[in-house]
Amino acid sequence: MTRRFTPAALAFLLALFGTPLLAQESSSDDEPSYQESIDYDGDGDVDEGDLAQAAQNPVADLISVPLQNNATFGIGEYDRTRDVLNIQPVIPIKAGNWNLINRTIVPIVRQPDFFAPTGSTSGVGDITHSLFVSPAKAGKVIWGIGPVILLPTASDAFLGTGKWGLGPSLVVLAMPGRWVLGALVNNLWSVGGDEERNDVNVFLTQPFVNYNMAGGWYLVSGPIITANWNASEGNKWTVPVGGGFGKIFRVGKQPMNVNTQLFYNVTHPELTGGKWEWRVQVQLLFPK
Repeated sequence: MTRRFTPAALAFLLALFGTPLLAQESSSDDEPSYQESIDYDGDGDVDEGDLAQAAQNPVADLISVPLQNNATFGIGEYDRTRDVLNIQPVIPIKAGNWNLINRTIVPIVRQPDFFAPTGSTSGVGDITHSLFVSPAKAGKVIWGIGPVILLPTASDAFLGTGKWGLGPSLVVLAMPGRWVLGALVNNLWSVGGDEERNDVNVFLTQPFVNYNMAGGWYLVSGPIITANWNASEGNKWTVPVGGGFGKIFRVGKQPMNVNTQLFYNVTHPELTGGKWEWRVQVQLLFPK
């Protein structure tokens, strides 16, 4: 059964990508600008170190558009490769003493046939959208909390759940010195959708450790650990271990963040999981 990318989903995306303009226009002269709010070293200028810490903070007061490609090796009976490009705009909106952080993940998926050496299905997967409420004036411990929503936007049944989903999401982090340490946690339950499809009950946590060095370079480890609570024993968990490195730089006046990480899955679902994951991310940064 094939699912079309509905007009409602297209309208959602258009509204989401149009939000940066509204977010920029809504700031007043007497409020701190995005640039002032991410000047972590307090020197009056946003340098590569400030941008690195802002880019590594999921609830930073910074508009960004990460393009994250995840390749998973060893899928199915013939050790195939799955490729997922996540388009992940992050859009903060200031509301009084609070920041509303919109994080959306739009996956473009190439899923191999699990039981054949050739053949795959490509298209858009299910979109997830998180809305974090976070204090505008953060203390030593930075936090954000809010809902995560699953939209059944997959262009093919093989690429999605067919379910609407809802659950809580939490992020907590600290930035002592050159370090950025924290974790993002959420759980999604299905709340509607195709009654013939399996219910959704999925847990996700992403601990992250970053160490920032001179010249915009940094070391990073951000494994995405997941559990499908409805799966059979031995197929619930995917637990990657690994890390990589990255760099903040500018192309003309445009700040960018690029990193790569390699992970080994110490446990994964037998058929749909893989042994290795390689992540490459290019992130466009838009400090005001």
